[in-house]
Amino acid sequence: MALTPEEQLDRAHWEAVEEVAEVLQEGQFHQALYLLRDVVRVDRKNPYVYYFMGIAFYELGQLEEARDAFRAAVKIAPGYIGARGSLAQVLRRLRDYRGAITEGKATLALRKDDPDALHALGMAYAALGQRSEARRYLEAFLRSRPEYEATQEAQLVLQLLERGHGPIEL
Repeated sequence: MALTPEEQLDRAHWEAVEEVAEVLQEGQFHQALYLLRDVVRVDRKNPYVYYFMGIAFYELGQLEEARDAFRAAVKIAPGYIGARGSLAQVLRRLRDYRGAITEGKATLALRKDDPDALHALGMAYAALGQRSEARRYLEAFLRSRPEYEATQEAQLVLQLLERGHGPIEL
């Protein structure tokens, strides 16, 4: 079956960054950024470039740069769920809780059970002291069967909320 022009473009965008995805998995974040800058010179409209830049910057602890990269990916591809969920998480880490909530909800509008969005929403609401909303999203996040560390973190926040603590920032 022939690909649509949109599918062809998406495939070309992915192929342009496929090698970088492997470099990121190997933990070579600076090398990934170097390679991504070469790709972006060729095609400034490739959302994967900005998404992977966001990942690399995040792993390097450069949260503002990660935020900006994820925002660029979302601007180019508003339906890019991974970029939206990652943007929600970075905004939360930057203590922009309202922004995290906005992005988290936008992500859930695209995919109602996105774990990154559920986690970001739950943690943002906990940081704002909104217990019932935090509980709602964190419980939904736990139903997604997240990795061990994230499960532990969400359970800790839920326990603290149950004991009446709040706002809670982790």
